[in-house]
Amino acid sequence: MTTKDWLPHKREEQINFSKLWQTIITTAKATAWNIPAAEMTALKTLTTAAETALAANQPPARSTLSAQQCSVAFKAMVDKMRFLKAHYFLLPPLTETDIVSLGLKPKDTKPTPVPPPVAQAEAEVSYPAAHQLELHLHREPNSPVDPHDSDYGYRIYYGIYPPGGASVEAATGEKRELLKIPATGKELPHSRFTRRHLELFDFDQTDSGKTAYFSVRFENAKGEPGPWGPLFHAVIP
Repeated sequence: MTTKDWLPHKREEQINFSKLWQTIITTAKATAWNIPAAEMTALKTLTTAAETALAANQPPARSTLSAQQCSVAFKAMVDKMRFLKAHYFLLPPLTETDIVSLGLKPKDTKPTPVPPPVAQAEAEVSYPAAHQLELHLHREPNSPVDPHDSDYGYRIYYGIYPPGGASVEAATGEKRELLKIPATGKELPHSRFTRRHLELFDFDQTDSGKTAYFSVRFENAKGEPGPWGPLFHAVIP
C-alpha cells in the first residue's frame, strides 16, 4: 500500500495512528475544528473493519481472499484519513500544537532561500534545417553543481553579425545587428529564457550566411543569473 510520509507503513501502526486521532478528536474538538460527527464515526467504523481484516489475515488462516479483503479494508481507512487531513486539519482552526498532537508535522512556512547559480552553462549547436540553429544546453562539466532550484533555467543571449558588420541602420533597427564581432556575452543585444535543454532558433531566411553569437547563463527561480558561459558562434545555414 502506498502511503504518504506522514502515515506509517506498517498496518498495525496505521491502526494505532487512526486510534490516536479518534482519542484526540473529542466531541468538543470535533466541533471546534468543524469536523462532522459522521466523519469521525466513519473513521471508527473503517478502523474496526481494518483491524478485523488484519486479524483474519494472519497465519494459518491467511489466504488469497483474506489478503485481498485486508488490502481493501486498509485502503478505505487510509483514504478516510487522507480526506480528514486534507479537509479538516487546517491552520486555523487548528494550532501547530494541535497538529503535533495528531502525530503530524506543521507546514514549514519559512521560504527556503535559493542562492544564485554558481555553475556555468554552455551549449553545442546543431543545424536542423535552413536558417535554423538548435542549442543543446547543459552545465559546463567542470563547473560546481548547484542546488536544483538555483539552476532553474537558462538565459540565452544572442546577436546576429552580418559579413563585415552591420550598417548603422541595421544596428539600430529591430534586429539590432552587431556592428563588430562581440568579445563577451554582455555585448549581445537579445536574450530569451528557457527551461528546456534543447532550444530552437528559427531565423529569417535573409539571415542565412550571417553569424549568430551566443552566450548562456543559468538563472534561479527569482531571475538571479549565474556566471557568463563561454561566447560561441555558428553560421546560420
